[in-house]
Amino acid sequence: MTHTALLLIDIQNDYFSKGKLPLSGTEKAAEQAAKLLATFRQQGLPVVHVRHEFLTDDAPFFSKGSEGAKIHHSVTPIEGEPVVLKHKPNSFLNTDLEEILNKLKVQNLIVVGAMSHMCIDAGVRAAADLGFTVSVAHDACATRDLEFNGVTVPAAQVHAAFMAALGSLYASVNSTQELLNGFN
Repeated sequence: MTHTALLLIDIQNDYFSKGKLPLSGTEKAAEQAAKLLATFRQQGLPVVHVRHEFLTDDAPFFSKGSEGAKIHHSVTPIEGEPVVLKHKPNSFLNTDLEEILNKLKVQNLIVVGAMSHMCIDAGVRAAADLGFTVSVAHDACATRDLEFNGVTVPAAQVHAAFMAALGSLYASVNSTQELLNGFN
């Protein structure tokens, strides 16, 4: 696991049951992310948190400075763990994330967080395009139902479609346990 970092994307309060945009299965995904986080901390491996805030006053969620925009208590950063603030789905766009990872000599990323169809997708694709080898812990990611052309697509299908797409070219897609087995 040398040169590997854990990248936690948007595990923020608004995505949980009392937030402005609760996701399907976000609590379970956060539990899985917390397992990886604990292992990375035990092993002394780099951890980077990404937090999204919208810049407009009429933001639908993740309003600047709000409780909903804070990182969820299940994966609270500790001293020394960088927190990258972003304003777009792509965690690398107009942020210092790539610089942080390069300073840490990271070559491989394990990505967890939300939403599978938006910020996970955008961040994983960008990381791969930048030359990082990426793994996604599929059970440590969450999303929601989407609507298209009058049809509701259930969150499980949205998630499966995006994990399949990422796994076809951009990343390896594994369970948390499969990734944890790599530490033994």
